[in-house]
Amino acid sequence: MTVKEGFIEVTGGKVWYQIHNMDSKNTPVIVLHGGPGSSHYSMQGLDILAEDRPIIFYDQLGCGKSERPTDTSLWNIDRFVEELGQIREGLSLDEFHILGHSWGTTLAAAYYLSRPEGVKSIIFSSPCLSAPLWAEDQDRNRKLLPLEVQETLKSCEENGTTESEEYKEATSIFNKHFVCRLDPYPEFLKEGRQYRNSEVYNIMWGPSEFHVTGNLKSFDCTSQLQNIHVPTMYTCGRFDEATPESTKYFSTLTPNAKFHVFEKSAHMPYVEEQDEYVQVVSSFFNRVDLEN
Repeated sequence: MTVKEGFIEVTGGKVWYQIHNMDSKNTPVIVLHGGPGSSHYSMQGLDILAEDRPIIFYDQLGCGKSERPTDTSLWNIDRFVEELGQIREGLSLDEFHILGHSWGTTLAAAYYLSRPEGVKSIIFSSPCLSAPLWAEDQDRNRKLLPLEVQETLKSCEENGTTESEEYKEATSIFNKHFVCRLDPYPEFLKEGRQYRNSEVYNIMWGPSEFHVTGNLKSFDCTSQLQNIHVPTMYTCGRFDEATPESTKYFSTLTPNAKFHVFEKSAHMPYVEEQDEYVQVVSSFFNRVDLEN
């Protein structure tokens, strides 16, 4: 199976991309990774989707294998929407599916709602489509943790000691509940941490998953989800930060959207339940292509 990679010039620098099965005539999928400031690294196993069609990964500017400019004015959602458009143009894509995960769903929604042309379908995987609702959900998730962990998180935040080992350990317990439930934690995911850019994350989101203080703080596109008129699927893990309740709520706002919960997963079902995730995702894209 052919694999091609290279760089595309975008506003602010060069972005690395990789295409699997580029010779297939079926509609390609662009994968939008989480973050902000993460990379495609944790999602690389989804190259198995290329059995059916071209799969396009790219690392958003500032992270992964892409360039890391120092101009902090680049880290805003409008520029990332522009970047996705420049990637589409650079790869000469007439039509494409979008598979966005976490922050990648924020980007997917913002892109489609401003530039719907050519988007054939969207999968919102563990979606963050309302920053205020996300913050509320994490408050509720934290209340499901052992009481001593809740108290540690709260006291460190109140005392400004969120860089302490104590806070990091409490956060890791949260992550074991709501981010990735695999035990032991996959070694390859640990290796992927080197590709992150915490500056992008802090500017756009904030110091932690719990509190949105960055420039995405007021992002909320729920009132516009009724304007998505392509086939759409919403997925999440049963124990996801993107809670099943909120994910289902988003799906009810989108005409004829499908909804799926991965029962053994938290925020990374594409790793935690890879076989089922691939089956659900590929079936959706194949069905869209058959019906259109």
